[in-house]
Amino acid sequence: MFADRARIYVRSGKGGDGHVSFRREKYVPNGGPDGGDGGNGGSIIFVVDDGLNTLADYRHVQKYHARDGENGGKRNCRGKNGADLILKVPEGTVIREAESGKVITDMSGENRHFVLLTGGRGGNGNQHYATSTMQAPKYAQPGQPARELELLMELKVIADVGLVGFPNVGKSTLLTKVSNARPKVANYHFTTLNPHLGVVDLPDAKGFVIADIPGLIEGASEGIGLGFEFLRHIERTKVLIHIVDAAGTEGRDPVEDIYAINKELEAYNPGIALRPQVIAANKTDMIFTGEGSKDPISRLKNEFEPKGVPVYSISAISGKGIRELLYHVRNMLDKIDDKPVLFEQEFFPEYMLSAAEDPYTVVYDEEKEEYVIEGPRIEKMLGYTNLESEKGFSFFQNFLKKNGILDQLEELGIQEGDTVRMYGLSFDYYK
Repeated sequence: MFADRARIYVRSGKGGDGHVSFRREKYVPNGGPDGGDGGNGGSIIFVVDDGLNTLADYRHVQKYHARDGENGGKRNCRGKNGADLILKVPEGTVIREAESGKVITDMSGENRHFVLLTGGRGGNGNQHYATSTMQAPKYAQPGQPARELELLMELKVIADVGLVGFPNVGKSTLLTKVSNARPKVANYHFTTLNPHLGVVDLPDAKGFVIADIPGLIEGASEGIGLGFEFLRHIERTKVLIHIVDAAGTEGRDPVEDIYAINKELEAYNPGIALRPQVIAANKTDMIFTGEGSKDPISRLKNEFEPKGVPVYSISAISGKGIRELLYHVRNMLDKIDDKPVLFEQEFFPEYMLSAAEDPYTVVYDEEKEEYVIEGPRIEKMLGYTNLESEKGFSFFQNFLKKNGILDQLEELGIQEGDTVRMYGLSFDYYK
């Protein structure tokens, strides 16, 4: 089965922790700090690989971790950076944040290299915190945490023109006739289970890429049958060719078929149904022309051409009418913006994850008459800050100020001498 969807978990590398150590050399009994910095964590990077055309590899392996940075060492030794993780995908892959469904990036066009998650930055060793008044700092900075996301990946084929129609109306046969594509062709329903691309070369005109999209059934927009497996591959196309069985060899009504297809397109994405369309009335060599028979081509023209949708009579087997159809489609494309149809970014991992990381709360406990500051970010700072030293306490005060925590305390009405509690530690507040 053609693998055009996958759900995976990715995690960047954690930054290595800074190290706390001091020089211990002969004749240097009280050496200064020499704790090295931690290495940066590895990043998650997506790249386009032209040799891929499915997402099959991501069906078998669903968790991907970049390497963590190494911790710093003594003697100012910096930890090694964690290796980046490169994930290769076919062109046309749209990557979404799984929970919200928002687009993170569209690996199409010029976007062939995308850094999804940067690794955590390594922490500073204690050598960075030495001053004239604090010559032996006993704290270092931990590395930044890893970042993680659950992703939905969808492969949407990149083609200028999409062939749409119910099963067994001749889409695959037409694609074989007009391009270098060789899809499987047979006389049974749902012959095409995979999208096929072909390049149409026209003498004295610019060529274009055409896609034979899997056959549609009613209810596809609700996921019935091939459902979304059909519809997602039509989102990039600029022109739609409706292929119908004008001869009614399957007992279907070609006019009703076109209305049914447009109904499914509109239900899935109203913008798709508004794209330029042309009708290819196929199997004209099989139309019964006996006495009393009706002309299905005239019926199609009378129904749709007043609505701006031209109808071309063709035979995918003999080639009749195909040249005229292709040149008309080329003229339609010439009137449309040549830029590829891309999906705009809606989810920005670096910004959105940073905003959600390490939250904290500042509240007033009326019962104990204390201001309480809590949250992972606060707990982390208390864990690696030596509050018993003047330098450490000043360092922590600056952290509270830079992060707006002192401003929030003042908004709550704190006064000098009031008590502030943080994870069992209590302080008197003074400006």
